[in-house]
Amino acid sequence: MLALYEGDLPVDEILSDWYKEFKEKNYGAFINFVGIVRDEDGIDGLSFDIYEPILNSWFDTWQSKAQERGAYLLMAHSKGDVLNHESSYISAVLSPKRRVALELIDEFVEDFKASAPIWKYDIINGKREYALDRSTALKNSGILKG
Repeated sequence: MLALYEGDLPVDEILSDWYKEFKEKNYGAFINFVGIVRDEDGIDGLSFDIYEPILNSWFDTWQSKAQERGAYLLMAHSKGDVLNHESSYISAVLSPKRRVALELIDEFVEDFKASAPIWKYDIINGKREYALDRSTALKNSGILKG
């Protein structure tokens, strides 16, 4: 399950909804990761652009990997602006056994940071500035310069 939201994520609501939906489906582990925008380098927050077709394909590939291990993935991410101390990213793994969930959440979050088609901008004085120094180039892609 992949969900995109405009602005910051309603963390309590999302995690509660996920728990309620899956608690009786006989998973023994529900491991989640919540990303929070840090106040650093003079930014007021972050802003995100997402290329949804590639994100959906990337997520579907991961969901298949999870299902091969008897697990299920959940993810929510923000589009647009997210101010400091708010959440822009939540992921979770449900599995019958904790070890699978613990390993899978680590692998998934690390690959998310390296491979998901989400472009990050710093918000500084109300303006978006591409965060080139904190971005990872996607394989077979680049930035067009005019």
